[in-house]
Amino acid sequence: AVERKQLVLHYQPQVNTLTGAVAGAEALLRWDHPEHGMIPPFQFIPLAEEIGVIGELGDWVLAEACRQMKAFDEQGLTLPRVAVNVSAFQFTAAFCDSVRAILQQHGLPASRLELGLSEDILMDQDRDTNQSLRELKALGVHLSVDDFGTRYAPLSYLSHFSLDELKIDRSFVVDCDRNDNNARLVIAIISMASSLGLGVVAEGVETEEQYRFLIDKGATVIQGYLFSKPVPAAELQQMLA
Repeated sequence: AVERKQLVLHYQPQVNTLTGAVAGAEALLRWDHPEHGMIPPFQFIPLAEEIGVIGELGDWVLAEACRQMKAFDEQGLTLPRVAVNVSAFQFTAAFCDSVRAILQQHGLPASRLELGLSEDILMDQDRDTNQSLRELKALGVHLSVDDFGTRYAPLSYLSHFSLDELKIDRSFVVDCDRNDNNARLVIAIISMASSLGLGVVAEGVETEEQYRFLIDKGATVIQGYLFSKPVPAAELQQMLA
């Protein structure tokens, strides 16, 4: 798919609830297959991890997201930050070097790249993993915890690493306005993040009721179909114009 140029990125905007402006966008990989159409990542990422090509795939996503950011800059458009999710299989000792090289190639400051890390990565006590996290932070990359709260993970890792943001998983957001348990979880995550000096992105926001609930509880960045589905770069360009 890489060699045949069948991979594309779609972008889902992240909206600042205080200003209504686009605060960033999450880059989401798609395989534009000539026979089967647009294939979502959950159908091919596990295979890429299994056969050992996830590193190459991940580098392509990072490079393409940074290239597109630079293209927006050259058009006078402002996309403050792009978020890219990272597989645990990508997180090798050489990962930070790859990120640094890609940023330098496209002339982007590290602060405009956000890496979404799974809790599996953050729980890994491997020395290379810990070193890579420190190097990425020193480089200036924005680090977020993706799908926060969906793993049986000790919260102690939040104090071990210099993280920037928690992303509240859509499974908590989907009925936060009418499910007391999920409402309490969302409120607790927002409160904890605030206490730790971390930002919050609420994912999977689809209704006005969810949106109003989240604003009322202090969420300042929202992502979901209420605002936009993931769209090709050309459509994101129109939103930024």
